[in-house]
Amino acid sequence: MNAIPDNALISALEIKGVYHKFSGVAALAGFDLSIKRGEVVSLLGPSGCGKTTALRIAAGLETLQQGEVFLNGRVIANASGSTPPERRNVGFLFQDYALFPHLTVAKNIAFGLKGSDVASVGKRVSEVLDSVEMSAFAKRFPHELSGGQQQRIALARALAPNPGLVLLDEPFSGLDARMRDKIRDETLHILKATGAATLMVTHDAEEAMFMSDKIVVMSAGKAVQTGTPVSLYCEPKTAFVAEIFGEVNRLSGVVNNGSVLTPVGEIQAPDLRDGESVQVLIRPEALRLSASGDDAEGHFSATVLAARMLGRTSLIHLCLHQENGQDVHLHSRMPGRFLPPENTTLSIALDRSQAFVFSD
Repeated sequence: MNAIPDNALISALEIKGVYHKFSGVAALAGFDLSIKRGEVVSLLGPSGCGKTTALRIAAGLETLQQGEVFLNGRVIANASGSTPPERRNVGFLFQDYALFPHLTVAKNIAFGLKGSDVASVGKRVSEVLDSVEMSAFAKRFPHELSGGQQQRIALARALAPNPGLVLLDEPFSGLDARMRDKIRDETLHILKATGAATLMVTHDAEEAMFMSDKIVVMSAGKAVQTGTPVSLYCEPKTAFVAEIFGEVNRLSGVVNNGSVLTPVGEIQAPDLRDGESVQVLIRPEALRLSASGDDAEGHFSATVLAARMLGRTSLIHLCLHQENGQDVHLHSRMPGRFLPPENTTLSIALDRSQAFVFSD
């Protein structure tokens, strides 16, 4: 007798071996993805990497060319056919929100609830409006709302049918920085409260880290690395993944006895061959600065070229003079206000956990 499958182990969304082309150009090239119930997953990558195509295939807005798509273990798209978008129980929040300008807020939300009786529809509309704290705006029209308010209404409409999967396409890109931080925090709490699986497209690494349980970094139609925000940031497998999470100092070197000598210290490279040319990527926050004279072992000196406060952190431009007469320009990022005057000499200590070595 076959065992009954455990529903808790079935992915809410699974995409297997998907290939997709536009005019002969590959948008997806063997793309795979799995999302659990209640999990928020982001597709992160530059424009043209295939992330929006993957989202549209999950929604059923693009006809699947090759591969399979599953919802809760059930095939919804393969070579034999595809379940229409309206029958997938998927909520979609578009980048431009796509609210109907001639309908009130309440009617916009009710639009996706066809087939229910009037009382049930009204009750559900009230529930989702309350969940996004927009109950007082039920009779307003979209043009009477701010960008942040429109985003909340679009989210409410996506959640109204109680979807098992919510798809977000760059949902915060139209908001100013202050409003974006507030709305995405609210959105995350709302999504987690629903228990739905969520797939979000973004090109903003900080946003992906803030929102996601798991991030899929994409390049040229493929998932190049998948993991938690912490694992991707601290253990990138390629230079591309390391750089997508923010600025890095890039240095060249050669492996010698399992390590690479750099202007700021020796960095281990046990998995690379001796004599191999490599790229060393060092995050600015890995260069910790202190007053010159802190001559602890492993410290190097550099001259300040400029210092700029960026809010929560300060960015310091440094020039490090090498014995061979060549200068190296580096950036350090220090917490809070750290603004040494130009031409100040500082000591640098390297946090090797934020330095990565990759083959050329």
